[in-house]
Amino acid sequence: MQPTPSYVPPHGLLKGKTLLVTAAAGAGIGFAVARRALEEGCSALLISDAHERRLGEAMAGLRRDFPNADVHGQLCDISQQSHVDALFGLAQDKMGGIDVLINNAGLGTSRRIVDMGDDEWDKVIAVTLTGTFRMIRGALKLMQPRGRGVIVNNASVLGWRAQVEQAHYAAAKAGVMALTRCAAMEAAEFGIRINAVAPSIAIHAFLRKSASEELLDELAAKEAFGRAAEPWEVANVMVFLASDYSSYMTGEVVSVSSQRA
Repeated sequence: MQPTPSYVPPHGLLKGKTLLVTAAAGAGIGFAVARRALEEGCSALLISDAHERRLGEAMAGLRRDFPNADVHGQLCDISQQSHVDALFGLAQDKMGGIDVLINNAGLGTSRRIVDMGDDEWDKVIAVTLTGTFRMIRGALKLMQPRGRGVIVNNASVLGWRAQVEQAHYAAAKAGVMALTRCAAMEAAEFGIRINAVAPSIAIHAFLRKSASEELLDELAAKEAFGRAAEPWEVANVMVFLASDYSSYMTGEVVSVSSQRA
């Protein structure tokens, strides 16, 4: 197994930009990209999550570590249109709109198709795919009149590859990939870029609650580096896509993995 690399120092990639990051509480990719955005110089940050306690803890941590930053938080269940409307309303009021949306929210469970009820299927699709659609729609309504903006979606390598007990999640993430490509074509005429990342496995506390240690160890062992990604390693690629360094990229899905060919 290869060792985890050193944390990459910031380079001011998001200097002066306003960001909205969904599902940013806890210790996962969303919180990692929120922290990275502040390190990279964003002028204002709005984070959302469906879990009140975790959101409060995330806000407290960011404000403690970045005392001079303009940081806001809002409870939001992206499967509810009223929550999404309120989130974008706050973004408009507090930050004058957004330059970058990071669509990180998603939901996964493990179940074989023959054992899966409609309610479980519907819930995963509602959050992971339909919620991403709602967020893109809301962001475009703010970004199109300004003639600029960037959206980065969080997909998954399961949008391409098969895994037992993941039919609902894989279908949702494949949908996110297709949505990314189609939305990018519609947004391009307004100067807006939309891309996605497709991580393989990034270990964090929430993932440990939804999958067994045996399965996580097995999946990590299949990676070429023999380890899972750190959440900040995925966040780094999201920041790249959000930055002007990726100015000619739109409609792309970038695999963030070290899986064997």
